[in-house]
Amino acid sequence: MKATELLALLRDFYRDKLEMRQRHVAVAKFVPDYDFNNTYQYVIAREDVQLNWLRDAITDLGGALEDVPEPTIQGSEKNKNLQGELIGEDEGGAQRFVDKWGARIDGMPNARHRSLLRVILGETLEHKRFFQQALAGRSDLLGRRADGAGTPGAVLGVRWIEQ
Repeated sequence: MKATELLALLRDFYRDKLEMRQRHVAVAKFVPDYDFNNTYQYVIAREDVQLNWLRDAITDLGGALEDVPEPTIQGSEKNKNLQGELIGEDEGGAQRFVDKWGARIDGMPNARHRSLLRVILGETLEHKRFFQQALAGRSDLLGRRADGAGTPGAVLGVRWIEQ
């Protein structure tokens, strides 16, 4: 694989992962359940780290990065099924991402970049598992709480509350 082919592959992978991250940011705004929203925040934070790794790899090869806007999510707060529909779409999106890139990565001769992309695919599968558990109604996605500890079950509509 020539350096230009490697750069093109890394840039395509970066764009796809950034699109996924941007969707997760948009979807999180429609996920009012506290535990599920916290899981989205965790996924987004991990994707930020992954994108930083990819940025470094691309710029080391002299490549430029493109931006991907956050998508608009269509939905109504009155739709009680919206949260589950969006989480289900993200579960499928994670699997499609892994299916698309798995074979392409296995053929890469550069071990450093191949290993980096495999780690990202592995974490994407972990995110898929989180989405599956959320769809199953599990509240212990990021760990179990101490006995008796809990939350009111919903994310606040605003980040800061002025007293």
